[in-house]
Amino acid sequence: MGARPGRAQRSRLVLIAAIVIALAALPFVYSDAYLLKVLSFVGINVIIVAGLSLLFGYAGQVSLGHAAFYGIGAYTSGVLAVRFGWPWIACVAAAVVVSAIGGLILAVPTLRLKGHYLAMATLAFGQIAYVAFVEAKGITGGIDGLSGIPSPSLGPLELRSAESNYLLVWFFVGVALLLAGNIVALRPGRALRALHASEAGAQACGIDVVRTKVQVFVVSASLAGLAGSLFAHLVGFISPSSFTLVLSIELVAMVVLGGMGSLAGAALGAVVLTLIPNLDAVVPGMSPRAVELLQDWNADIFGVILIVVMLFMPGGLAAGAGRLAGWVRRRRPAPSEAEA
Repeated sequence: MGARPGRAQRSRLVLIAAIVIALAALPFVYSDAYLLKVLSFVGINVIIVAGLSLLFGYAGQVSLGHAAFYGIGAYTSGVLAVRFGWPWIACVAAAVVVSAIGGLILAVPTLRLKGHYLAMATLAFGQIAYVAFVEAKGITGGIDGLSGIPSPSLGPLELRSAESNYLLVWFFVGVALLLAGNIVALRPGRALRALHASEAGAQACGIDVVRTKVQVFVVSASLAGLAGSLFAHLVGFISPSSFTLVLSIELVAMVVLGGMGSLAGAALGAVVLTLIPNLDAVVPGMSPRAVELLQDWNADIFGVILIVVMLFMPGGLAAGAGRLAGWVRRRRPAPSEAEA
């Protein structure tokens, strides 16, 4: 009996190591630029969803304005690079800081709001940010967008290739998931779960509800800003159409699809919903007509998937995978006394 936890932990570590090795080796064994570009966008969405999972999945704070933090990070990084010539790493740091300040600005006046009221407040914040992106033409380029954003670079080394951009994005995915995982596993994670269950109960247990809410908003906004900075430098062009309410809803859908209260599930939800409109990247031989249909009916497909998940897997993909693993374990033959 005592050997089981160690065995389970070793299996989990082996699985994590295998995933890391596979992700790192992919550009060297399959150098399809289109696939690597799509997988880079998948990684960017995983970074955003890691922060949104902390805010929504663990703390229970609904946000329908996360595209605003994503846009703030993208425009901060792009403007500093294009108009002021800042180096890439400084642009990334500034994007994270400015997005964190945006999270703080949103968190403070919405501390007393819950449920639908909080959702409406974050939605309004997202719409205000979108209007600002459009109207601040002298800074953002307005509806025409901001172009000429340089590729990521480390000193004289420019990361222009699809392979280098892919590795860069997934390095930051690892950093984001490690940060979020440590928050969840330690005392702050317990505070977030208590906050989700009952604010009054959390306060009665000695948790500083105000500070916890502010902190989770700031961390979540920072990760979205990091993702926005990566997106701006990978694409080289940004416009307000990339940071709309539709994106905010899609990000929430990724968390719900993957499973509330599961970082791995949220990441899986981001992978699934990001790949659907780009399925031709992973399924070779798809007809252009099929790809066009997927992209035209993207929102409808999202809706159908969410309905099916809510009906048959209320806990999301993570809960469904857990039940499947439990079913497999129950059908394994019991170990002999010598093996135990």
